[in-house]
Amino acid sequence: MKVKKADGSLEDFKVEKIETAIVKAGGSRELAKQISQEVAKVFANKELVESKEIRKEVLARLQARDRATYASWLDFDKKRGKK
Repeated sequence: MKVKKADGSLEDFKVEKIETAIVKAGGSRELAKQISQEVAKVFANKELVESKEIRKEVLARLQARDRATYASWLDFDKKRGKK
């Protein structure tokens, strides 16, 4: 599966990128692994997925399971000018 990034470029989907982002936001490795696997399953049958779709799925799961990590992720996005 390919991921279409915000700048229009394409890259291979890597579950590790989701795990790393969650851990950097303050989540545990276990939570990161669980959420990244769930998100990978959501898009398993797609050939192309937009990075914003992946972000939406990750954030929905973080909001439900780890509010502090969710808030940290949003704070980082805000500092980078992301919505």
